[in-house]
Amino acid sequence: QVQLVESGGGLVQPGGSLRLSCAASGSIVRINDMGWYRQAPGKQRELVAGITSSGSTNYADSVKGRFAISRDNAKNMVYLQMNSLNPEDTAVYYCNAKIRTYDSGTRYYNADYWGQGTQVTVSS
Repeated sequence: QVQLVESGGGLVQPGGSLRLSCAASGSIVRINDMGWYRQAPGKQRELVAGITSSGSTNYADSVKGRFAISRDNAKNMVYLQMNSLNPEDTAVYYCNAKIRTYDSGTRYYNADYWGQGTQVTVSS
């Protein structure tokens, strides 16, 4: 079993900052790509930022220059530093990871995992 647990969401005023964290745990052989997605009410889930195992990053145009994704491979963690937040950033933010894992029969396989989501609200 693999779990992703996010933390760091909350209420922030426009122009403020938040840092999201996501911890992966369980039967992990290797974590490949990791990323942050968000879903606002009435909208589809969208990619915010992604990072490969070697540290290459990509961002949605709407957050370039304001958000920064990073990871700590030794701790199986991924982070999202969000600066200059505006009301349009309000959403539930989800951590995603593509993980090589194994089951009780030592069968190895690749799977896609999601965290439970953390609410980010930007409002005055």
